[in-house]
Amino acid sequence: MNRDQFRGASRHLKGRAQTAIGGITGDPARQVRGAVNQVTGGAQYAYGTARDRAEDLARDGRHLAHAARERADDVIEDGRHLAEEARRRGQVYGRRALRYADTNRTSTLLGLVAAAFALGWFARPSR
Repeated sequence: MNRDQFRGASRHLKGRAQTAIGGITGDPARQVRGAVNQVTGGAQYAYGTARDRAEDLARDGRHLAHAARERADDVIEDGRHLAEEARRRGQVYGRRALRYADTNRTSTLLGLVAAAFALGWFARPSR
């Protein structure tokens, strides 16, 4: 309960007491002041409740934003690890291919010639 809720509730109770006393004593001015205090106290209490709710929502929003930022940081970090792993694997596979080509020069050369011939065959215009 915040200050506005407390003051609104106390003003509303004060207004109810004024209205009751005005009714008992037959004082219409006191009854009107009591009614005004009741309405004013109710409005102030409602304002305090709305302010309380807005503060809760702001706190929840900050919490959600913080959680989203942490999750985004985790996703970025995971992406960095995946990119590093892909780069490392690419280097390993490239080195293997170079080693194979270096140790098997004849078959590599024949494979390249066959691939070039096939590309030329498929790229030639039909007769």
